[in-house]
Amino acid sequence: MYPHERSLVKHYADRPFAIIGVNSDSDREAIQEVMAKEKITWRSFWNDAGSEGKISDRWNVSGWPTLFLLDAEGRIAAKWLGAPPAEELEALIERLVKAAEDGQSGEPDRKPDSGEADGRTPR
Repeated sequence: MYPHERSLVKHYADRPFAIIGVNSDSDREAIQEVMAKEKITWRSFWNDAGSEGKISDRWNVSGWPTLFLLDAEGRIAAKWLGAPPAEELEALIERLVKAAEDGQSGEPDRKPDSGEADGRTPR
């Protein structure tokens, strides 16, 4: 997935788009080595059980990789367990980025598969 993610970061540079990663590996040093080797330039968080619990628990992640796509308002627009089809992901990203640029939410027609009744991101 890293090459595709790098291409998305490059394609959407200077547009309202960001990737945020969450890593669940237990060896933080190994994580840093992988990030350097794979040229991961986007923010990445460690799935540690801090004061508010693990990120994966708060977001109802049941397997890896899990991908959430959020709109400009922070609502979950889509969720995939496993890598989504590139064409589907890119089409939805493009629609959400254009909506953000136009000042609209870009909310999809379908309900998010998020475990959250209103589609809002967990706090």
